[in-house]
Amino acid sequence: MSAAIRAGYKQTEVGVIPGDWEVAPLSNLSEFITSGSRGWATYYADRGALFVRSQNVRDGRLDFADRQFVNAPMGAEGNRTRLKRSDLLITITGNSVGNVALVEEELGEAYISQHVGLVRLSDPSQGSYICRFLAPGSAGNEQIFASQSGQSKPGLSLKNLQEFLVALPPVSEQRAIATALSDMDALLAKLDEFIAKKRDLKQAAMQQLLTGQTRLPGFSGEWEVKRLGELFGFSGGHTASRDQLSDSGYCYLHYGDIHLSKKTFIDVDAEFLAIPKLLVGLSDVSTVSLLKDGDVVFVDASEDDEGTSRHIVVVNHDDRPYISGLHTIVAKSKGNRMDNLFKRYCFQTRNIKEQFRFFAVGTKVSGISKTSVAKVELHFPPSLKEQTAIATILSDMDAELTALETRRDKTRALKQGMMQELLTGRIRLV
Repeated sequence: MSAAIRAGYKQTEVGVIPGDWEVAPLSNLSEFITSGSRGWATYYADRGALFVRSQNVRDGRLDFADRQFVNAPMGAEGNRTRLKRSDLLITITGNSVGNVALVEEELGEAYISQHVGLVRLSDPSQGSYICRFLAPGSAGNEQIFASQSGQSKPGLSLKNLQEFLVALPPVSEQRAIATALSDMDALLAKLDEFIAKKRDLKQAAMQQLLTGQTRLPGFSGEWEVKRLGELFGFSGGHTASRDQLSDSGYCYLHYGDIHLSKKTFIDVDAEFLAIPKLLVGLSDVSTVSLLKDGDVVFVDASEDDEGTSRHIVVVNHDDRPYISGLHTIVAKSKGNRMDNLFKRYCFQTRNIKEQFRFFAVGTKVSGISKTSVAKVELHFPPSLKEQTAIATILSDMDAELTALETRRDKTRALKQGMMQELLTGRIRLV
């Protein structure tokens, strides 16, 4: 039995909406709907007309971090695919199907690829609202995924675009909704920009502090250069496939989880429940494969050269059984030459990454051996106090970045909630 519809609302093809809202197909709101044609690669150039591809259509806006130009012949594509301000763009093929963006500024001469649909609205002032109604995360965007059901490849036809339904509030409410969501987008953009700047500052600080170019007050003296084989003993992990992992048994570090992690450390106590487990007897696991506090674990295989230096530092104060797995290289410190916090950062310099790339072998998969890792040279301060001071500064920067990213994620979730409430009329702004 369906829930009762509250007074002032009605059931429609796009769900329950206010009684004074209308529903119309996108074709009724547009002058025309089209897409680009094939063959543009022939006209790729270093300068010329801007060429909008599917990767440029993101999060309600155009992102030109990756720009492509075309030297288009006279009349190519005609006026129908030459972009105008207030045009609505929707990706129609590829992995980003359903991304929506509004052309909010004059782009000069600009065209679209065959992977992008163009909707030229009859009333350009509706563009900001309609863009948000169809954007990922909204009720309207669900139509896009419904249109692809049963298809082996994701994709939309122009007929799909024409048939997409839009719930239309009165014009004044459309503008109020678009403004509220636009303000959230602006806040998110500022947070993203701020986070990017903080990341750049941290990267610069790492390069200065971890190479000795900048010394902290109170520290002097020459830094040492040692091969990792002089600082660590190396061993392999315990072989087990991803299919053998579950929620039961002892913590297990799969090399894929190192590649996927955004951090360079793992806290076994704090992350215990999320760490995959392996049902195995500890007597069957080599003691050198059991990870202790301060151990560094490198991957020995990667799909690209950059990934060959991926690693993680283990934080395991309670000495929980933690098994290093397939395709891992375990580095255990020889003596007390290196601060554990410092280990999280000292392998992230350009110099270290270049050495890992130098030693990597393979084409489709890059591999590195324990013998090669042992040859990598590390430049570091012999003073543990200086190591700790450097690592503390970088750790504080990481904490600030984490706080900003958490704030951004909460803001994004808030925007998502606003979209659900405003674009269905459950909350009215006028």
